[in-house]
Amino acid sequence: MELRVLNYFLAAAREENITKAAQLLHVTQPTLSRQIIQLEKELDVKLFVRSNHNIILTDDGMLLKRRAEEIVALAEKTKGEFSRRDEHLTGEITIGSGELLSMRLLSEILSSFQKKYPLIRYELYSGDADNVKAHIESGLLDAGLLLKPVDIGKYEFIRMPLKEEWGILTHKDSYLAAKEHISPEDLVGVPLLIAKRGLVQNTLANWFGSHFERLEIVATYNLLYNAAIMAQNKMGVALCLKLSSTYDELCYVPLSPELKMGSVFVWKKNQIFPPATAAFLEHIKAYAKGISRDLI
Repeated sequence: MELRVLNYFLAAAREENITKAAQLLHVTQPTLSRQIIQLEKELDVKLFVRSNHNIILTDDGMLLKRRAEEIVALAEKTKGEFSRRDEHLTGEITIGSGELLSMRLLSEILSSFQKKYPLIRYELYSGDADNVKAHIESGLLDAGLLLKPVDIGKYEFIRMPLKEEWGILTHKDSYLAAKEHISPEDLVGVPLLIAKRGLVQNTLANWFGSHFERLEIVATYNLLYNAAIMAQNKMGVALCLKLSSTYDELCYVPLSPELKMGSVFVWKKNQIFPPATAAFLEHIKAYAKGISRDLI
């Protein structure tokens, strides 16, 4: 498969019309149709269901679309890593992160690095630890900030000093909002929105103890914002990390006994990084050593 043909395929999938896609690509309609047919023969699958007016992706077409987007993005990232090399450090650094208070410290480190190298650009990706790790493994991200517990055997890492605190987001009308702390038994029989990650659920199960089997879990989530909107509409109480964000009609109440988790900034072991990323990793390691000295 050639990148050019994958870009042709993505344009056709996006426009759902061969003629429109051909016009955008500045190729003839027969040329584009021939390339799509050849791609189908190469993969031995049918990518589109065709009608007189439009084309619709098949299941195989949807799979190829996801893979093609990753391949094209990785190719563009690689191309950018080799471009604009001069006496000034340039390039793009890609970092993934969960919704964590530790992002405050990471943003401080990024800000201090940007002052040294103002020509570098950054791409930030939000997702839970599993999403971020998958993007690091595929090469779409250089590094990531992950909530523990998480398997980091493949990575070099820096432990972030700030602990992430667990609590609930509940509607201000709820009797739970009047409590100073939330105990495991307080949440028995209460509709709950909880994190989807298995390792996090295991940690929460340990906190709940014997009460865990009696929980009423109505939904799971990977990032908090949408869960908070559901809590605003009284669909349930969001069991979540404490963040700087505030939400209308919701209040945060911490758990008791206290439940806190650490986080780690990770990147692949034995990886050769482009100059901008390599310089940033050295910068964050030096920054982390300074923080450690301050804590002694």
